[in-house]
Amino acid sequence: MTNPILRGFHPDPSVVRVGDDFYLATSTFEWFPGVMIYHSKDLLSWKLVARPLDKPSLLDMKGVPDSCGVWAPCLSHDGEQFHLVYSRVRSFDGVWKDTPNFLTSATNIQGPWSEAVFLGSQGFDGSMFHDEDGKKWYLSMEVDHRKGKFFGDIVLQEYDPMGKRLIGTIHRIFSGSELGLTEGPHLYKKDGLYYLILAEGGTEYGHAVTLARSTSMFGPYELSPRHPFLSNAQNPLHPLQKTGHADLVKLEDDKWAIFFLTGRPLSPHGRCPLGRETAMEILEWKENDWPHPVSEQSFPRLDIPEYQMEGEAVIEEINFSINQLPPSYQSLRVPITEDWAFHDQVEGTFTLKGRESLSSTFEQSLLARRVQSLDFTYEVQLRFRPENFQQMAGLVCYYNTSHYFYLHVYGDEDGESRFIQLIRCDNYSMEELTEPIPIELEVDKINLKVKWEKAMASFSYANEQKEYHPIKGVFDASILSDDYVRDGSIRYRPAFTGAFVGIACQDLSGQGKTANFFSLKYEEY
Repeated sequence: MTNPILRGFHPDPSVVRVGDDFYLATSTFEWFPGVMIYHSKDLLSWKLVARPLDKPSLLDMKGVPDSCGVWAPCLSHDGEQFHLVYSRVRSFDGVWKDTPNFLTSATNIQGPWSEAVFLGSQGFDGSMFHDEDGKKWYLSMEVDHRKGKFFGDIVLQEYDPMGKRLIGTIHRIFSGSELGLTEGPHLYKKDGLYYLILAEGGTEYGHAVTLARSTSMFGPYELSPRHPFLSNAQNPLHPLQKTGHADLVKLEDDKWAIFFLTGRPLSPHGRCPLGRETAMEILEWKENDWPHPVSEQSFPRLDIPEYQMEGEAVIEEINFSINQLPPSYQSLRVPITEDWAFHDQVEGTFTLKGRESLSSTFEQSLLARRVQSLDFTYEVQLRFRPENFQQMAGLVCYYNTSHYFYLHVYGDEDGESRFIQLIRCDNYSMEELTEPIPIELEVDKINLKVKWEKAMASFSYANEQKEYHPIKGVFDASILSDDYVRDGSIRYRPAFTGAFVGIACQDLSGQGKTANFFSLKYEEY
């Protein structure tokens, strides 16, 4: 199987080729550091090589709502430097959208990345186009609160790299097709023509890729005779759905690749707990012709014969006596700093200092990695001696601040006893165990585990000898998906991420109680 090439939450791919190296950036929304950049030479084996937005001066997200933060980065290269354009969405309610956009640059993909240059706030999904004459142009969609739907025109403006600002006239170059919800613009030039690729139809089951071209970058643009260029909206039984938000890269001769986001639902038009993933298709693009998929189909293939890959189950085992926390783990909204998260290799522990609740958009002590398979187990071993019931630590399966499962240890009012409890939050939190499980006083290390099978999750616990005892109940894990969160909300809320699994610690009393984690293990099967 070829697709998806990046499993789990990896939406809005932006790809660039530098020599024989391909670099691919994806959105991270409220997860920190911002933007994941992968490297490949064969388009199949992708390695995480950079997380560039790694400090508050580049990415300040404290307090941003769920599924806001970093939207649709664009990675480009002008022959000398990499350039990364990104939106930092700060609000979503109503017709008003606060969407400042920034640019950072680096000569090496691993940095250092320059301090952020503010580009403007007229819209989101910005990108940079480097023309043959050396000029640089910034594209974006334009939020229009007057229309109620907030999707306005695609706009284009020159960028002055010396002055580090946008200059000159704002050109409205494209108003979208009948599919509507036009966003995610990328501009290319080939054989004297300008090609504009766009995301349309919304990022759900009507999602599509639109392609248009013009003799002038300012338009007018004509739609490709193949419209939509790529979509599975009319093919609900295909395993790859929601296909859209694309970018193009040249391979060799007349072959190109198109990278796009996709979702794999549990059932036709059902829920996608893995979130929006990254897939690709191969195009042919002959001189003076429109590009077209080599399959001649309007929907992407699950298998691409010339790019076959053996799927490997991921096993990521971390023993803190010998391992660092890997870059697959991210925090929510704020950097991972030693005042709340630190590794002691001598003691063989990773310590979390308890801070705010799982409902906070400010300072959570939570570290998690993407769920990349619908069949996996995740285990943690920790030591935690809470002094009251407001101090908690354990294992979390997380979508956002109102949708998660939290298997944790907590204390009682007098600080003399400890218990295990499972909280399920589906808009509102609920303790699932009417009788919390007591932990014997002499038990030092506690093991917590989740087993995830397709749409269902079961939990268990053990002492240091790992004699696991099941917790009563099997739970619907598909509530940790865009589709459920969006459909189940009292009012429309953004839901654009995917399921994560990891560790957390809270101290709602404000005393900063710490928990020590000895090992983490994520294993697909």
